[in-house]
Amino acid sequence: MQMERNGLFEETAINRMKLANRLVRSATWEGMCDEQGRPTEAQVRLYRDLARGGVGLIVSGFAYVTEDGRPLPGAMGLHRDDTVAACKELTSAVHEAGGKVCAQLGHAGGQSRSNLCGGQPLAPSAIKAPQYLPEEPREMTLADIERVLEGFAAAAGRAKQAGFDAVQLHAAHGYLINQFLSPHTNLRNDAFGGNLQGRSRFLLEAYGRVRAAVGPAYPVLVKLNGSDNLEGGFKLEEAVQVARQLDGAGIDAIEVSAGTAASGEQGPVRRNITSHDLEAYNLSQAKAIDQEVGCPVITVGGIRSYCAAAKPTSWP
Repeated sequence: MQMERNGLFEETAINRMKLANRLVRSATWEGMCDEQGRPTEAQVRLYRDLARGGVGLIVSGFAYVTEDGRPLPGAMGLHRDDTVAACKELTSAVHEAGGKVCAQLGHAGGQSRSNLCGGQPLAPSAIKAPQYLPEEPREMTLADIERVLEGFAAAAGRAKQAGFDAVQLHAAHGYLINQFLSPHTNLRNDAFGGNLQGRSRFLLEAYGRVRAAVGPAYPVLVKLNGSDNLEGGFKLEEAVQVARQLDGAGIDAIEVSAGTAASGEQGPVRRNITSHDLEAYNLSQAKAIDQEVGCPVITVGGIRSYCAAAKPTSWP
């Protein structure tokens, strides 16, 4: 098949990471790690198969950066040094198959559970919210914030040591960074709350510390909600402003998603994508952000056909 210039299968790069094509396997829930967050052989096989299948970049499932940030059983962890060796087996398998792999770094915040995180879940504010049910989290102290920010930096260093080709900060889907960004879940009145400048501070500080930990040549990406699709939540106009700040700070790529666990049919994962008009359901938000930044923009959400993947600028 004749491919147009800048087509889906053209080589590209993010920072100094060269990719064979523009296909990105966005992070998915796998639940294939052991109780310590170490990848199992089954997960290694999965990633090897994805690389052999020709995916340009594989983004790992959620890897929690501190013990109290675990989202679900079976999640990957980069919270301790003893996870590095098992992660290195995974990255080596991907590289041997000719692929590249990015570690997604996250903290579940109020979307964790006490039986997973070892205590009452943490969040920017102690509020009841549908996405937090059945437990109400406790408000993070400044000491909590500092510890978790350092956790992101340390986890990025471990990811680099383990052979991941890049890291991605998970700032979407109602997890901790998104909880700070959203006025629905962030009711703080200190430097990490209030207006958008305050609500985006946690993300920007996490990025700065991660960048300092891995250096300027190592790719750092972010997964950002274009909208929470939730009344009173983080909205597109705010996402555009945050994207501009990240771009100015040197982020290497922005993946645009949308929705939270409380967003119903407008959540991160939608079912019954059975026709072209239902595909690429986050594309309009990705386009709005792409117009305002200079870094590469990636989108995810219901992309099922070659046409939707290869010609996003012409898609409805």
